[in-house]
Amino acid sequence: MAKVRNNIFIRGLSGSLGEQFILKHDRAGRTIISNVPTFGENRVFSEAQLEQQERFKDAVVYAKDAKSHAMYAEKAAGTGLTTFNVAMADYFNAPEIRDVDASAWEGGIGETLRIKVEDDVQVTQVDVVIMDEQGAVYEQGAAVKAEGAWWTYMTTATANGGAQVFVTARDMPGNVAEYHWN
Repeated sequence: MAKVRNNIFIRGLSGSLGEQFILKHDRAGRTIISNVPTFGENRVFSEAQLEQQERFKDAVVYAKDAKSHAMYAEKAAGTGLTTFNVAMADYFNAPEIRDVDASAWEGGIGETLRIKVEDDVQVTQVDVVIMDEQGAVYEQGAAVKAEGAWWTYMTTATANGGAQVFVTARDMPGNVAEYHWN
């Protein structure tokens, strides 16, 4: 992409140019030049496109309500994005469970599981379920925020060999990430 700075011919120019180009300005004051979009007169949207359009509508509703949230304002500060833009992007991005550190867990009471979870804005909740091989629950509960992207869960029950750990993480819009460790 070409970058033009302080060009006296383009500065302040906006609109269309000869039905070939569109000129517009972003929040940072840059002039954006692009081709005029072309759409077929009888275009038909696929099922996936219609579903994405519905998701986008839901994201707009979420972002309108959430844009006044302090966390979105903090993330938008100094970026050229609005709080609305940040909230929209957050709606489309689920948190990611990067790691489950069970090195301090041997299946006993009072041992620690560490879970590394990242999100583009904020992880709001991390839950842990520990089950046996047949799916019977030994215990379940909420992890506690620790340093950086890490969350910790202190076990309250004894888990025999073959235990499985299920982790669920949520962000502000309610997106969910799941992780299975055994």
